[in-house]
Amino acid sequence: MMSVEQPLWRALSGYRILAVLYAVGVFVSSYREYSAPVPGIVFLLVLACWTFATLRNVGSAERCTLPFLVTDILLGVAGILLSPVVDGHGHVGPTLPSIWVAGPVLAFALKGGWRWAAGVSVLVGAANIIERGTMTRTTFHNVLLVCVASVAIGYVIEVARASERTLARALQIEAATRERERLARDIHDGVLQVLAMVQRRGTALGGEAAELGRMAGEQEVALRALVSSGVAPRAPRPDPDAGPGPDGASPGSGEKGAPVAAGGDTAGAVTTAATASPTTAGGSAPGDTAPEDTAPDGAVRGEVAAGAAVSGAGAARGRRAWGGGRRARGAGRRRERAGSAALDDAEAASEPCDVRALLAAYAASRVTFAEPGAPVLLPARAAAELAAAVGAALDNVRRHAGGGPGRPAQAWILLEDEPDAVIVTVRDDGPGIPAGRLADAEAEGRMGVALSIRGRLRELGGVAELVSVPGQGTEVEMRVPKHDN
Repeated sequence: MMSVEQPLWRALSGYRILAVLYAVGVFVSSYREYSAPVPGIVFLLVLACWTFATLRNVGSAERCTLPFLVTDILLGVAGILLSPVVDGHGHVGPTLPSIWVAGPVLAFALKGGWRWAAGVSVLVGAANIIERGTMTRTTFHNVLLVCVASVAIGYVIEVARASERTLARALQIEAATRERERLARDIHDGVLQVLAMVQRRGTALGGEAAELGRMAGEQEVALRALVSSGVAPRAPRPDPDAGPGPDGASPGSGEKGAPVAAGGDTAGAVTTAATASPTTAGGSAPGDTAPEDTAPDGAVRGEVAAGAAVSGAGAARGRRAWGGGRRARGAGRRRERAGSAALDDAEAASEPCDVRALLAAYAASRVTFAEPGAPVLLPARAAAELAAAVGAALDNVRRHAGGGPGRPAQAWILLEDEPDAVIVTVRDDGPGIPAGRLADAEAEGRMGVALSIRGRLRELGGVAELVSVPGQGTEVEMRVPKHDN
C-alpha cells in the first residue's frame, strides 16, 4: 500500500525543478539591472546543479536525510544573503533563490512535521529581514505565508502518518480475526462434533465410557469458549498439600474426581453445554452437537462440512471407536470422502471451479439437488467455502429437522447462477427453528450457524439468510457475489 505522503514528495520534486527554472528566468530577464551579476551566475549554476543532482533525495522520507536537509536550507539562506551583493541598487526585488527557498522548508515539513517546519521558517524569515535591512510589509507577508503553509503541511503529514498506523493496525486485527474465524469453523466442523459425539455415546454406555464421555464434554466446552472468545476457561491450581474436599473432589477441580489438566487448565469448572443447554427437535443447539449414532441409510451427509477433510477423518475415527450403525454410516462416509476429494482438487486448481461438482456429492435418497444445465463457475476457494457452508446446513437438517428415529427429514438443494451472484438454497421439511433459538445458541458458545454458514459467506463478501417457520421447515439462502471473488 502506497503511503499517503508519497504524492507530496513527488510534488515537492516537481516544485523544486520549476522553482529553480523560475529563479534562473528572473535573473536572465533582469540581467542588465544587477550591479554585480557574476556572483549571481555562479550561485544559480550551483543551485541548478544541486537541484537536479538531489532529485532522488526528495523522492521519499527515507532518502531525505538530515544532512541533505541542512545543506539544502543553508544553500537557500546563502542565496538570500548574497542577493544584496548582486543587486546592490535593489532594482530587481526578488532574492536570487526567489521561491526556490520554500522547497527546503517544505522538505523539513514533510520529513519532521510542523515543528521542524516552524523552526526552519523562522530561519528563512530572519535571513530575509537581514537581506532587506528592515521589516517591510512585503517581507513580513512573504515570511508569514511560508511559515503558515509549511506548518500546515507538516501538521497534515503528522495526522496522515498517525492515520496510516491506525489503519495498518486495524488491517492486522481484521486479518487475525478472519483467520481465527476460519480456524474456528474448521474446529467446529470436526473436533467439536467428535467430542460431542464421544460425550453422548459415553454417557449412554456408562461405566468407564461415561467418565471418558464426561471428560470429552468438558473439553468441548473449553474449546468452544476458546474459539468463540479467545479465552479458555481456567481453574485454580490444586494445592498438593490439601486433602480431598468434602465430596471427594480434588482441590481445584470443578467436579468430583475431575482431573485437572497440566498447568491448571480444566474444563471441569463448567457443565457440559451439550446436556445443559435447551435443545431443538434434534436434541441439541442447531449446527453444533454431534449427530445421533444411528442414522438411516441415505440420510443427509455426516458430521462434517464439505472441504474439511481433516474433519471428515476425525468424525470417521469417532464413529469407528464407538461402533454401532457402521453399515448405515458407510454411505455417508463415502459421500464425505467423495466431496472432500473433489474439494481438494478444486482448491488446488487455479482456474475457476464448477460449483455443481462440489454440491453433487451431497445428493442422496433424502437430499434432492437441482442444478442449472450450464457450469456455475466460481474461484476454487470461493466454491470450496460455499460447498462447506452447504454441508453445514445439511448437517443441521439431519440432526435437528428429523421427526424422530427412523423419520429423517427431506432436504432440497437449489443452485442458481445469476449474472452478479451464485445463489444456493437449502430447504427442509422439518419442524423449523423456534424463535430466538439461534441467538440463544450463539450466546451459549454454540456457533454452528454463525461460523460454519454465515461466517463463511461473510468472508466471501456474501450473505446467508435463514427463514424458519415452526411446523413448515427451514430455508437457508446463501448468496456469493461474483465480482468480489
